[in-house]
Amino acid sequence: MSLAPEIDWSTESVLARREAHYAASQRSFMPYKTPLIFKRGQGQYLWDEQDNKYTDLLGMNVCISVGHAHPGVTQAVCEQAANLAHCTAMFCHPTPAHLAEELAATMPAGHDWVVHFTNSGAEAIDLALMMARAATANVDFLALRSGYHGATFGAQSLTGIAAFRHNVPLLGGIHHVAEPNQYRGIFGPGSEPYLDEIDRTITGATNGHLAGMIIEPVQGYGGIVEMPEGYIAGAAERVRAHGGLLVIDEVQSGFARTGDGFWAFEAHGVVPDVVVAAKGIGNGYPLAAVIARREVADAIGDKFCFHTYGGNPVSCAAGRAVLQAISEEKLQENAGKVGNGLLEILRDLQQRYEVIGDVRGRGLMLAIELVKDRHSKAPAPEETVRVFEASRKQGLILSKSGPHRSVLRMVPPLCLSEDDLPMVAEALEASFAQADLT
Repeated sequence: MSLAPEIDWSTESVLARREAHYAASQRSFMPYKTPLIFKRGQGQYLWDEQDNKYTDLLGMNVCISVGHAHPGVTQAVCEQAANLAHCTAMFCHPTPAHLAEELAATMPAGHDWVVHFTNSGAEAIDLALMMARAATANVDFLALRSGYHGATFGAQSLTGIAAFRHNVPLLGGIHHVAEPNQYRGIFGPGSEPYLDEIDRTITGATNGHLAGMIIEPVQGYGGIVEMPEGYIAGAAERVRAHGGLLVIDEVQSGFARTGDGFWAFEAHGVVPDVVVAAKGIGNGYPLAAVIARREVADAIGDKFCFHTYGGNPVSCAAGRAVLQAISEEKLQENAGKVGNGLLEILRDLQQRYEVIGDVRGRGLMLAIELVKDRHSKAPAPEETVRVFEASRKQGLILSKSGPHRSVLRMVPPLCLSEDDLPMVAEALEASFAQADLT
């Protein structure tokens, strides 16, 4: 008797079962015209069911941080699963406790940090919102337009992208302010005009008492929009002056991805009150965390707050192995070095293709924004689709992102190497050349 059920890998049957048995809400998140089926991965590479090889510049939606099938992560997961697959949070296990200690150690010194594990980033965002409202006894919360924080009621209420906001009543007390996009922001370049917008929103849309504000140091699905110098510090000052907390969403930008810090917020000279971490924390295993100042987390300590698989020992074993791999394999340094090389490739493309309006990013969190023309900056979603589809044929996995789906987002595993860059450059060149952009 087989230990596991058989799997039918034929292309037709995979797609037929998906079409027949997936809910429309799960089928809709399909980026390519023809669905792509993946069978295996190794490091920064993927293979489909036909054994075609791809370079993964998406990291499975930023979840794969240290590489597909990383041997250290795989070993840690297998060893834990062989002993105990799950230990609910009402009982104790050393692995989640070790990981909590190790995550707290990555945070700014001199503060008392504690960790609450959840199953996913969206759950962690909801928890962070609840913590902030409980800790401050205030309701009003600020978020950025073009910010993405998840698809649960709380998380999508904070999200500022229409495609992720369903036609149902969302949470009240959420106020969106203009994102300080240095390429196409409504107030132009700089931080001050966008900080003034925070002041105006507090005065005009709230009762003057805030629970907090949530910021991605680099907006992910929003199109790799990096917060400019002075913005996060200025926002924190204004929000705290009205009783609120600074919540930093590091779900996509954390875990050494930006290259110059373990957390992206470190580049902004601020200490958050709450940090939300997910995706790369588990290298593909379901795991997320809210890392908060103890006094903030204690605000909800008098009632149960339970996530069934939060702190699952198998996922936490993966999380510990991720931290070890980032340190031992110097992946933060690699992200900075390889990211700089990839950024130069993108800038070279920009010089030769007028459809590329902007190239931006930090470390291995990069983007190309396509426009109809560089003067008007009108988004070019149709052209983006053509380049996106061509890149698949060239063996690259990218993402269409941004409010207008006109941004090609690149967030590969941190093990992408300098040896990969010539192939990536050649494939990107061929993708733009074949996309019929005239």
